[in-house]
Amino acid sequence: MERSEINRKNKQFIYPAIANYFADPLPLERGQMQHVWDVEGRQYLDFFGGIVTVGVGHANPRILQPVKAQMDKLGHTSTLYPHQAMVALAEKIASITPGRLQKSFFTTSGTEANETAIDSARMHTGNLEIVALRHSYSGRSSLTKSLTGISAWRKASYQVGIVHAMNPYCYRCPMGKTYPSCEVACAKDIEAVIQSSTSGAIAGMIAEPIQGVGGFITPPKEYFKLAFSIVKQYGGVFIADEVQTGWGRTGKKWFGIEHWEVEPDIMTAAKSLGNGYPIGLTVSTPEVADSYQAPTICTFGGNPVASVTAKAVIDLIEEDDLMTNCDVVGGYFREALLALQQKYNVIGEVRGMGLMQALELVTDPVSKAPAAAMANQMLEAARERGLLIGKGGMYANVLRMSPAMNIGKADVDEAIRILDASFAAVTGA
Repeated sequence: MERSEINRKNKQFIYPAIANYFADPLPLERGQMQHVWDVEGRQYLDFFGGIVTVGVGHANPRILQPVKAQMDKLGHTSTLYPHQAMVALAEKIASITPGRLQKSFFTTSGTEANETAIDSARMHTGNLEIVALRHSYSGRSSLTKSLTGISAWRKASYQVGIVHAMNPYCYRCPMGKTYPSCEVACAKDIEAVIQSSTSGAIAGMIAEPIQGVGGFITPPKEYFKLAFSIVKQYGGVFIADEVQTGWGRTGKKWFGIEHWEVEPDIMTAAKSLGNGYPIGLTVSTPEVADSYQAPTICTFGGNPVASVTAKAVIDLIEEDDLMTNCDVVGGYFREALLALQQKYNVIGEVRGMGLMQALELVTDPVSKAPAAAMANQMLEAARERGLLIGKGGMYANVLRMSPAMNIGKADVDEAIRILDASFAAVTGA
């Protein structure tokens, strides 16, 4: 089908609430590593990776080969039957996760992974209430929308038993303070929220090490140690939502939370773990896992194809030392983005870690008024020049970039060239 026909049928047969980028949506046809092609044969450098998902490249042959072999052998069993691929994956995960995380529960998405984590925390502690953060995003179910701290993503339904504390958004500090003289007052707000908005005994706290949909908001180094201490004081467990930050993307470490030197009780993951194949993970300490005293299944969770895919992804990241690549190439990318900030004063802040970088756009650096329209224009301008990027943030004014973790500096150079030309076109500079 041609582009116009695909877009016409998409409009006719797909829920209109399912958003597409671009005024004229872009139907993609195939991908190969860091590039994708549309149905008209035009090539794009993919610097968003299907929303921080294609971690080791589109159609990577080192992933496809074992996956195809597994599909020829056994495609599905359900969780009623254990199998080699699933237990091998779980054993590998236990060997690389921080602290005492050991037992896995496999699902098909980050939403399900976070649902499982909340159920686990409540069963383990016997408490109901969960602390989440403003500007967070946890998924699209009723429970995970309730955990989410962005109004646009909370519509249709929500659940009780969830409270939201201030997030560590230093660029737009809700208290009007400046780091480090603020002494990380936003972390101390967690205790105030527990004391004022809960029964005083919580099941836990869930937090993304770097807030993804929120615009790659990155906390100061002290934040999570303070948060962890408060959560423990009030009887809760700490849940690290690594759906976007996991598997080496932040550089040097397997998981984002490790940069803050905190060992979570529960961790969730998805996205890059499957490199585009649907898989979700909830991994916890033995005590938490053993507290899950209820019969449960996940029809597609841990199926042989998903398990083989995830194990191949982890092995590739380890064999090619992509954690180091994310640190080195990510650092190179960061420096180039900072240079763009010096050139274009509409870039209010550059933030993120490794190959998870963002630009917050503002109308001017003094007022910091969000420039949402400019973010849309930048997406269009970059597409015209052959680069795909994402957007996010409470105010829809943040450009998000999360390319495959095995890109090189030449790919960064090309992305920066296109971003520079796009900013020049949009700003008239």
